[in-house]
Amino acid sequence: MDDGHENAQPDTGHDGPRGTGWIGRLRRIGVVLAILAIGVGGSLLGVLAGGQVDTDIGPFRAKMVLTPALDGGTTIDIPPLGALLLDSHDGPAHLNVELGALDQGRVEALIDDPASINRASESAVEDVREGALRLGLRTVGATLLITLVLAGLVFRDARRTAWAGGLALVVTASSLGLAASTIRPQSIEEPRYEGLLVNAPAIVGDVRQIANDYTKYAEQLKRLVGNVSKLYTTVSALPVYEPAPNTTRVLHVSDMHLNPTGWQLIRTVVEQFEIDVVIDTGDITDWGSEPEANFVGSIGLLEKPYVYIRGNHDSGRTAAAVARQPNAIVLDNATTTVAGLTIAGIGDPRFTPDKSTAPAAGGLDQPTANQVITVGEQLAATVRKSPTPVNIALVHDPASAGPLSGACPLVLAGHTHDRQVSRLPQQDGQPPTQLMVQGSTGGAGLRGLETEDPTPLSMSVLYFDQDKLLQAYDDITVGGTGQAQVNLERRVVPNPKEGAEAPVTPTPTR
Repeated sequence: MDDGHENAQPDTGHDGPRGTGWIGRLRRIGVVLAILAIGVGGSLLGVLAGGQVDTDIGPFRAKMVLTPALDGGTTIDIPPLGALLLDSHDGPAHLNVELGALDQGRVEALIDDPASINRASESAVEDVREGALRLGLRTVGATLLITLVLAGLVFRDARRTAWAGGLALVVTASSLGLAASTIRPQSIEEPRYEGLLVNAPAIVGDVRQIANDYTKYAEQLKRLVGNVSKLYTTVSALPVYEPAPNTTRVLHVSDMHLNPTGWQLIRTVVEQFEIDVVIDTGDITDWGSEPEANFVGSIGLLEKPYVYIRGNHDSGRTAAAVARQPNAIVLDNATTTVAGLTIAGIGDPRFTPDKSTAPAAGGLDQPTANQVITVGEQLAATVRKSPTPVNIALVHDPASAGPLSGACPLVLAGHTHDRQVSRLPQQDGQPPTQLMVQGSTGGAGLRGLETEDPTPLSMSVLYFDQDKLLQAYDDITVGGTGQAQVNLERRVVPNPKEGAEAPVTPTPTR
């Protein structure tokens, strides 16, 4: 009997047509959410896995790393000194640039050719652009690859995998595009500092002004360095003093303070003046840090004995880096014999890289004065115990020289950035001792450019006779008061018994 319900389908709400539509919609929503999750997750994983690239920026090896960040910006890490923080762009990506080791070949090229300093500064901008472009392409590629692999494993469906990959590509490319569209090049002029670099504004001064001054100064130096050889031709012909064939020539340098231009000048003088020994009375660096240790690699290029003592801006790490050079001799309350000259030296007792390169106007406080005098006394004891008479004693701060009076005929120092020649107070019955304080061979580094008149580059060539006594010296000054000039003055050392001042024969200014 047919009651009219025999073929009816019960409406459960799950298996009927209306139920089937509801489940389908949920499934489609789940698939869409899964595609979104994999697309966005793949973008993040791609940035973390592929958002880094090694590149060259000027003479540095550098690593550029991209990370997700809402506030954007750039961090330039300079280990171990700290970091510069730049508000360079908006999010959602943060760029980290870590400067690594110096490339020895590129550094040597900069030293050999002063004009390459300008080219390096110009090419550094292009290096950054090229590195950023490679970083962006690498990030996009890694994002797409990781997303496609994840989507393929989850969906096992080509269409859904393609949708996830396309979404990841859009998210990554749009994020990078957004960051690129908000780039603010002027942010380099207003950095924030972390670590030791917090002291940089106070120490270095107005970075923009120094950069402008250095550009002008570098242009002058390119013309000046070549004039040294012409000056030597002029000076050698002067009748005041003609070095004998057995004369020993010593180049006295001091207070380089990381100025690469000083190396070019040193190399020129070493070659033109046929230098036998280079003596460095310290402060070859500014902070004594590990990256600065690469600066001393130019010592080996001189191919002449290089006798060095540590200054107050040089660390033990700096001294060790100098000692690794094949032609270098580091003295710390010790003696050595080079080119027939017996030389004694001791490093500065302080390590004060945060101090100004120039001495304080008020002089030394009593504890510091005691320190520097004590090292002078220690070196004097070493000199007097030496089985071979010492011809030259080396201290960094001239305040250490007092105890050496009568112990040896000549003391060389630096530290003050002001060339001075004097005679130490003579002890009863003791032979006289001459003190020669060198100016700054590096022009006081960047700090020398803070004033309107840059600090000149200074060095001296000392001439010793066959008895290893100082007979004459040439004071070389490059740059003067920031004008295009080189000055060389030859002085003949008087007989110690006469006590007269040495005659001076200046060269024409060029």
